[in-house]
Amino acid sequence: MESYKKEFIEFMVDSKVLKFGDFTLKSGRKSPFFMNAGAYVTGAQLRKLGEYYAKAIHDCYGLDFDVLFGPAYKGIPLSVATAMAISELYGKEIRYCSNRKEIKDHGDTGILLGSKLNDGDRVVVIEDVTTSGKSIEETFPILKSQAEVEIKGLIVSLNRMERGLSSEKSALEEIKEKYGFETNAIVTMEEVVEYLYNQPYKGTIYIDDTLKGAIDAYYGQYGAR
Repeated sequence: MESYKKEFIEFMVDSKVLKFGDFTLKSGRKSPFFMNAGAYVTGAQLRKLGEYYAKAIHDCYGLDFDVLFGPAYKGIPLSVATAMAISELYGKEIRYCSNRKEIKDHGDTGILLGSKLNDGDRVVVIEDVTTSGKSIEETFPILKSQAEVEIKGLIVSLNRMERGLSSEKSALEEIKEKYGFETNAIVTMEEVVEYLYNQPYKGTIYIDDTLKGAIDAYYGQYGAR
């Protein structure tokens, strides 16, 4: 496992973004783990988060693209922080772009924030986590209505590796199959379990035998095939 992935897992735990216990998800599923990217709230956290995304994008897609698109609302700070990190780490200037929930009809008009999209732009979409693919359903037509762009791929922070609500495949696999572009994550839940299982981090075992059993049972019921 790449060192930045190990560091990112520790970062999620330290930031209390990744938690273990008993959680009821929006889907109604009972999960032994929960990831809330809204818990990244400080300047230092956002700076580091952007760096992890930048490294994962570099590994997955290279830097031969033009625009980072972050769907409103959580994708807005992600696209800004990551565009800054790509500039600082790799010296590459990538434009950021996001959408508004409502079209603005005065001043800086239109549905986009940040950079406008141009014909021929190569775009990487950035999100926190994808569980149902609904955000891409809303984002894809917006991108295609603004210009003739090429979507190189989607990057999320954590791949939960569970099936969607309508098939046996994961949400990321469904998106790849439906829209024809690559989907990747900084880390997968499998990598999180591999790194933390019975391994103390700062004196605490976060995934012990009991929790590992609960995670295995959860994937036995909801894991993507």
